[in-house]
Amino acid sequence: MINNIHAEQAVIGTILFEGTLFDSLIVSPEHFYDPRLKLIFNSMQEVSRKEQAINIVTVTSELGDDINQVGGVTYLTQLAESIPSTEALKNYEHLVLEAYRNRKSKEMALRYAENPDDESLELLVKELEGLKDIGVQQQEKTTYEHLQEIALKMMDPPEESGFLTGYSDFDHMTGGTQPSDLIIIAARPSVGKTAFALNIGAGHCKHEGTTHIFSLEMGTEQLLQRMISSEANVDGQKWRSMNFSTEDYEKATHAIGTISSWKLNIHENATTINDIKAKIRKAVTRNPEEKHLVIIDYLQLIRTTGRYERRDLEVGSITRDLKLLAKDLKIPIVLLSQLSRSVESRMDKRPMMSDLRESGNIEQDADVVGFLYRDDYYNKESEKQNIIEIILSKQRNGPTGTIELAFLKEYGKFLDLDRRYSGQEGVMV
Repeated sequence: MINNIHAEQAVIGTILFEGTLFDSLIVSPEHFYDPRLKLIFNSMQEVSRKEQAINIVTVTSELGDDINQVGGVTYLTQLAESIPSTEALKNYEHLVLEAYRNRKSKEMALRYAENPDDESLELLVKELEGLKDIGVQQQEKTTYEHLQEIALKMMDPPEESGFLTGYSDFDHMTGGTQPSDLIIIAARPSVGKTAFALNIGAGHCKHEGTTHIFSLEMGTEQLLQRMISSEANVDGQKWRSMNFSTEDYEKATHAIGTISSWKLNIHENATTINDIKAKIRKAVTRNPEEKHLVIIDYLQLIRTTGRYERRDLEVGSITRDLKLLAKDLKIPIVLLSQLSRSVESRMDKRPMMSDLRESGNIEQDADVVGFLYRDDYYNKESEKQNIIEIILSKQRNGPTGTIELAFLKEYGKFLDLDRRYSGQEGVMV
């Protein structure tokens, strides 16, 4: 095949669907056979050069009067809508490059046939040599090469494999939040999953990491107020009345100064999976040397642009996309999830996998699944007051089990149990 129009259309359609993938491409305009698609790609390059987001609007604007030559906005829209997923982009790109290689090889062979002498033959061999690697995917490592790498890592292990949360028992069981992992944290409403996620995000910042929080339920100001309360030990209810004491104000002001030094990014306007993925990919691509941690609150509020017969299939598509993104960018993604009401009908109300709402492929896609459970949430006379259980029901590369933390509800703060009476915290449970 000397041209593959379908593959070329798929590459262009994928970039129109998710413009942040443009920087990962290795194709260039010369690799396209269809002049319309080549013109569109040129416009994409110009949009990228201007550091603008690549989408149908910006590409159309860049094309200007040439938009009619490529089939109009309708054609661009059709290309974007024809892409069910971005997962196959590299395969499409490989097919485009393979067709280009075949096309150029044919041109070189025909040119040699017109003048078949020794000099032309030498030139042909040299040109073909330069083409042979175009369109050829990188060869996978052999098993032996992987075993060699494992042996070397055992002899000289990395300083840390995951990002520490600051909770000793949790970090001991999980190794921290691991790059490439999709981590599901699920609970019933008001149990404390948002507070737990914010604490993990704060702990990551304190360990010189970069935390990205996508909140589909709360605004940035509300989330920052909760983080200030946790950091300063200021009662979170006081934000309603703004009735703070002098001591509260001093502690909060100090906490604000601390938080302002963190690498913390809160996104409240990304509501679709494509928006979220685009912002994550852009942030990691711009600062690849930083230790990125993503927190999304929460799964059931995320929407897609596709059409699904059932919501569980849509949710499954979301978790699959996030897992692939975590793996591709080598970052941990913490995804919060609601639990179904079925847990309320049991005597033992500790959550199980079957309690995940609209589960779809959640259990399959997640590397870690943790449930939050508070006995005093259901039993006011419980002996375990202010203690929360982190039930790790799944951990792909580690043990499962239960971890207990102290939960100071008024501050939205989690502590290791052996720190509950620490004077430096200024509290006693």
